[in-house]
Amino acid sequence: MLLTAYCALWFGVGTDDALLDALWFLPGVGVVGAIIANASGTGGGVVFVPVFNAMRDLGVMALDPLRVVAVSMGIQAFGMTLGALRWTDRLYHQHAPAPLEAGTQLRDYWAVCGLVLALSLPAMLATQRMVPFDGDAVLLGYKSFSIVLGLALIAATWTFNRTIAERPNLAPADLAMLAFIAIPGGAITALFSVGIGELVAFYLFLRHYPMVLCVGTACVISAVSCIAGLVWHVEHGTVQWEAVLLAAPGALLGAFLGRPIALWLGPRKLKTAGGMWIVVSALYLLWLNWG
Repeated sequence: MLLTAYCALWFGVGTDDALLDALWFLPGVGVVGAIIANASGTGGGVVFVPVFNAMRDLGVMALDPLRVVAVSMGIQAFGMTLGALRWTDRLYHQHAPAPLEAGTQLRDYWAVCGLVLALSLPAMLATQRMVPFDGDAVLLGYKSFSIVLGLALIAATWTFNRTIAERPNLAPADLAMLAFIAIPGGAITALFSVGIGELVAFYLFLRHYPMVLCVGTACVISAVSCIAGLVWHVEHGTVQWEAVLLAAPGALLGAFLGRPIALWLGPRKLKTAGGMWIVVSALYLLWLNWG
């Protein structure tokens, strides 16, 4: 299905050959972005948004913030979808958990995906169509929160969560908290192409749930969100298709590699690497915004 969609885009959208030549490096960006996104569940926007902002500042390709979001959603529609399929396959073929690890319950996995999407999708679509936002103010608040969350995740991983077993069953209080963050997370995703997946992954990591639940549900939620959000951008002609077409194959490869890399790292190293990336990318975006 993804291959068919990709081929249809090549024949269905207009492209600039000169721009395709100038963006020769984007497949590599897609690989790196999708590995980070699908290994941690944070969504490719944590890579693509900083990269495309940097490209604009360097004069490689001038994309305004709205088009940066559109391109990021287009790339993630491919990469996060394959990553979601890979993690969901792992859900149905789980290995025996190691000491201090737990298995993921099917009902918990789909309860998280269903609940969050039921609330975040309407918020995202409404934000795209109706709500005027001060993008700079939202970015500042969101990334500042991400820094705090990333540092808290690293601290928890190496302190009180280090020697205790993972939680085997999703607590009702955590479902309520996910419902609470779903609506603002959906609105943020409309503005930056990343938000709800990052929040879900890091909240579940912080609460010490199994990797499949944390990363898999975040990938499913990000994939559905990006596909749904891309519709508005296609209707308004804000998608730079050259960037999507070049980065998408790399994103598919990175998405395929993301799960085994995450499993190889293990929960502790993965949480640490994910927290560090969120902090660094947030600081970079805030620096760009401040400049």
